[in-house]
Amino acid sequence: MGLPAKLLGDGEQELLHLRSHGKTMIGPTAWLLVTSAVAGAGFALLPSSWQPWSAWAAAVIAVAIAIPVYLIPLLRWRTTTYTLTNHRLITRSGIITKVGHDVPVARITNVAYERSLTDRMFGCGSLVFTTSAEAPVVLHDIPKVEEVGVAISNLLFGVRA
Repeated sequence: MGLPAKLLGDGEQELLHLRSHGKTMIGPTAWLLVTSAVAGAGFALLPSSWQPWSAWAAAVIAVAIAIPVYLIPLLRWRTTTYTLTNHRLITRSGIITKVGHDVPVARITNVAYERSLTDRMFGCGSLVFTTSAEAPVVLHDIPKVEEVGVAISNLLFGVRA
């Protein structure tokens, strides 16, 4: 699901709609599993004479830890999108406060990508767009970064021709 049609201009077509690679959720998921294991150990080790309050307390503490450790990064990942149209590069992010940035395709002068060892293992990387007037725009953890870079370069070549 891409951007709603009402957010696109006349004659503008969505070419790519992306979000960061799922690898960004590995750390939060690991912490969620650790939190769950500690809560489970808490349930098992607390004396039965403390029931049911100890079970409720352990559950509340586990949920209170899981929200900032897992839920907020999940929502941040789900609400951050990158859209390429034939006219502009659109970035949108934010859970409560929405932040957007639009860069006209005609202002992009260079497209580069960076891939670390872990990026190569997961098949993603960072795209770096150099524009004629602003600081570079960096999109982190883009899946199939080389293919996306080639598609954008082809679009730029078509725009400039």
